[in-house]
Amino acid sequence: MSTFKAPKGTYDLIPPDSAKYLAVREAIAAPLRNSGYGYIETPGFESVELFARGVGESTDIVTKEMYAFETKGGDRLALRPEGTASVLRAALEANLHKVGNLPVKLWYSGSYYRYERPQKGRYRHFSQVGAEAIGAEDPALDAELIILADQAYRSLGLREFRILLNSLGDKECRPVYRAALQDFLRGLDLDEETLRRADINPLRVLDDKRDDVQKQLVGAPLLRDYLCDACKAYHEEVRELITAAGVSYEDDPKLVRGLDYYTRTTFEFVHDGLGSQSAVGGGGRYDGLSEMIGGPALPSVGWALGVDRTVLALEAEGVSLQLPSATSVFAVPLGEEARRVLFGVVTELRRNGVAADFSYGGKGLKGAMKNANRSGARYTVVAGERDLSEGVVQLKDMESGEQVAVGLNEIVAELESRLS
Repeated sequence: MSTFKAPKGTYDLIPPDSAKYLAVREAIAAPLRNSGYGYIETPGFESVELFARGVGESTDIVTKEMYAFETKGGDRLALRPEGTASVLRAALEANLHKVGNLPVKLWYSGSYYRYERPQKGRYRHFSQVGAEAIGAEDPALDAELIILADQAYRSLGLREFRILLNSLGDKECRPVYRAALQDFLRGLDLDEETLRRADINPLRVLDDKRDDVQKQLVGAPLLRDYLCDACKAYHEEVRELITAAGVSYEDDPKLVRGLDYYTRTTFEFVHDGLGSQSAVGGGGRYDGLSEMIGGPALPSVGWALGVDRTVLALEAEGVSLQLPSATSVFAVPLGEEARRVLFGVVTELRRNGVAADFSYGGKGLKGAMKNANRSGARYTVVAGERDLSEGVVQLKDMESGEQVAVGLNEIVAELESRLS
């Protein structure tokens, strides 16, 4: 038994379960790759200031959950708690907004870190697949991303998720709402920390999960009642495009999300089978983020979907993914000559794209066949000295139990034919 364990609130992905996570990542990425999104990968840590400016200094992410540290050189860095700020920083640094047509469409996959109280569905290390469309203000772009996420979830077999939709307004209408909300909040019996948050960003208070706070928020002014005509028209077009695509959603006038950079369209994907941690993903438009981190005005929209939460949602619905077997052919050599010959067969199968494995360690027939069964291989190739002297190998169908002799020179073609 190792004296070391995974840090609290983290997990290891181990076969065979890890195959589900890979399948979920692939399913989420597939619609993006088919829609003009290119892959981007950013460092696991960034400047603390990038997240303080972009995510918001009043957010729980920055004030309580971010893993921040100082390097030996005196730089203040943080493990990335989310992906959007990093991706936008990378796009600006590489001048992607200057070298091609806008929007710049990017997707990414990786690990993120937040110091939170660990519970099912909420970890200190978690995995997401995200997408960002940078540099265009277009309701069709917002709708596209929502539709692509819906497509990804449905391709996995998920059916019991809901899409919540709201508009957070823009720099024209939100200040009026902000003032009205602050006036309302100042009349409540809130603790000092919550009142301080209300002064910095009152929308954060709407996202407070404590029951005693939520009870007092009944009757709070709603942003939808303060939207300017431009924001109303924009939001209505997003709703019409989603509806026309056959994607169902629910209007949620209280939906805020936990990041300061959102403007106009905001949305969340929730699954009621996950208990309190019901959000499986979310996103929205962030038209001012580029300017917050020192770039030009680049209206943008994006989302991030949790791989961990999606796996839990699949389990909650009882959905079993159809995963390809890690091994299609397992070779069992009996003797040194067979070991050399079958190793060559396995190598050729792999070069031809067939998933093949080999009985290592010089096990006897009984032990090697147990390994073959555990591998999940459809076929096992067995050969001993007598087989090789006759120029054949024994091919066993692990499902039917049927075993036939096949010429050594024909075995690769025979297996390719059977597996195609």
